[in-house]
Amino acid sequence: MSESNKQHGFSLVEILIAISIIVILSTVVGLQLVDIPQDSRVKTARIQIESFRSAVQIYISDNGVPPTQRQGLQALVAKPVEPPVPRNYRPGGYLDSRTVPDDPWGHPYAYLVPGRNGEVFEIVCYGSDGEEGGEGYATDLSSSR
Repeated sequence: MSESNKQHGFSLVEILIAISIIVILSTVVGLQLVDIPQDSRVKTARIQIESFRSAVQIYISDNGVPPTQRQGLQALVAKPVEPPVPRNYRPGGYLDSRTVPDDPWGHPYAYLVPGRNGEVFEIVCYGSDGEEGGEGYATDLSSSR
């Protein structure tokens, strides 16, 4: 057979190997990309908790006591009407927003007075499952840790 009569192309085995490599690489990269939104949610929750913690500390500085557990984080955006009513409440509240945002998974933050470890207050995000305890992305995030 002369050089001009040889057929050029890929064999079935070569094509299957190439497809297998592409699938494996796509799976590895895809699985790593799935964690990126969850990691961002954890970071966002930590930032929000720190913002709430700072706002409560300013509230305490202005009024001498933190909002009660019953008043909750809502006291940071609207002057409480139930006792103890703060005497030196800032006209614009203590957060930049008019509402207390939910955590990145859509659950409300927990506000505890006193905190679970004896702190004056504690702000808790119960993670992706919205329930106390958990592992991975369901781990609780707290202002005391």
